[in-house]
Amino acid sequence: MLQRITIHNLALIKHLEIEFDSQLNVFSGETGAGKSIIVDSLMLLVGGRYDKSLLKFGADSGYVEGVFDFTDSTPLEDMGIDCEDGIFIVTRKFTKDGKNDIRVNGKQMTTAMLRELMQNYVDIYGQNEYQSLLKISEQKKILDYFVFKSDSAPLKKQKELYDEYKKLCADMQSLGDETARAQRIDVLNYQIDEIIKANVKPDEEQQLIDRRHVLMASERIKNALAECYSALDDGDCSVTETLDGAMRAMSGISSFGEKFSELEGRLKSVSIELDDIAECVKDELDGMDGSEKELDEVSVRLDKIRALKSKYGAYDAMQKFLADAKAEVERLSRGAELYDELCKKETVAKKALYDNSKLLSDMRREGAVALQKRIVAELGDLGMEKSSFEVVFAEMPNYDEFATNVTSSGFDSLQFYLSPNVGQPLLPLIKIISGGEMSRFMLAIKLVTGELSSIGTMIFDEVDTGISGAIGLCVAKKLAQLSRGHQVLCVTHLAQIAAMADGHYFIEKSEKDGDTQTSVTPLDRSGMIGEISRLSGTKGVSSSSDKNATELKTFCDTFKSGTFN
Repeated sequence: MLQRITIHNLALIKHLEIEFDSQLNVFSGETGAGKSIIVDSLMLLVGGRYDKSLLKFGADSGYVEGVFDFTDSTPLEDMGIDCEDGIFIVTRKFTKDGKNDIRVNGKQMTTAMLRELMQNYVDIYGQNEYQSLLKISEQKKILDYFVFKSDSAPLKKQKELYDEYKKLCADMQSLGDETARAQRIDVLNYQIDEIIKANVKPDEEQQLIDRRHVLMASERIKNALAECYSALDDGDCSVTETLDGAMRAMSGISSFGEKFSELEGRLKSVSIELDDIAECVKDELDGMDGSEKELDEVSVRLDKIRALKSKYGAYDAMQKFLADAKAEVERLSRGAELYDELCKKETVAKKALYDNSKLLSDMRREGAVALQKRIVAELGDLGMEKSSFEVVFAEMPNYDEFATNVTSSGFDSLQFYLSPNVGQPLLPLIKIISGGEMSRFMLAIKLVTGELSSIGTMIFDEVDTGISGAIGLCVAKKLAQLSRGHQVLCVTHLAQIAAMADGHYFIEKSEKDGDTQTSVTPLDRSGMIGEISRLSGTKGVSSSSDKNATELKTFCDTFKSGTFN
């Protein structure tokens, strides 16, 4: 559940903190007071898009923080997030330049990562979700959730069989016909021959680069080596000759003390090192036999290696390409034989895929009947007792034609049809459903699938759209029912829903020091009754308004106590 939310500098909210009840939480207030800001804040916590227009005017930055408490920490652990006792904190900071920083228990995340994580814990149902229900793809997801939630093995098997079948088809296509295979073999043999003849060695490119660098500077190197050797060991003025004189001088006094003897020894060590250096310099000088011809040869070889590298990659990649090309030539050379083998495997895989697709379809059709009964029953409780609901399937394809339509979820094509009134034909949702009917239909779906869901928190933004009176009380009862298995947060304009609340929060807008601010006040029972009276439209008009509100609140409390305890 969502324990607490803190909002700072978001729209008209300067700073507020809300503690939530574990069951049914209701938000109400005058139109324009800022109820949508609360929903926007919740959307940010579950991975909604941040727009810099959400930042409070005049502020440089703001944040939303939510403290959650859920029993299942597996999704968090899968993302490498430390979590103790199921508590985790989502913090989303944002700035006026549109940047935002997202962290879960201190671990930085992207918006997509947050959305993926929070779908395991929170569902928000607003106008967008109602619209998505009109999509056929979403309707199929709802049915599949209802049918396969308790056993997803057939769906998993379908994906495995589908992937296997598609791979076999791709392998068969890659073999091509005899002419195509022959052409491909010619190309591969040319590439194989090109790589083998080049005989590139590991690190050869770098060695050639280093050698070319030396050859291009050969005259400079020769002159430097000659000058160095001359200074070290060439004539009476060489370093070696000078050092010999120093050693002779020091040798004459070495017997007069340990320090003089030590200095003589050090001079001898230097003399030996200099002799070795002089020999090495002379060897390098004698070995400088590079020519313009060699430079040309190195440049040509380097260009050849780089051309191959651009085609096949560096040395390791080139060797892998060579091995893969040889293997493919061998495979294509056995093309006719392999094609026959693949055909046999494809036939078996296709049969298995069809059988599993048909099993899925049979399970969906059987499950659809159960879903229809459940939805119709819920709609009846929500004041749509004359409704008819049906999941309409397209005709099941036969074996010869199914392969063109099959997917990793099967070959079913289906759509939700509804008739909200007697005498009306069953039609697709998008053609007949009104705002009030859509709200109740969505709630019916959530009531049915909610029993299967482990989602801890459900948030309803416009569940009371287009409804009032007795229907409003029916919706309130259903929300109370749902809140006994899940935490429910609901923005409402209806007194009946407000009266059913376990936690009620009043949203209002006020002016302070030339600034307009939205605040949220938790209501005690007296405050709840006052707000129920206001929502009923009779506060200040009828002397019995508060009395009626009290009676409604008492009725709802008794309903919850008698039904769920």
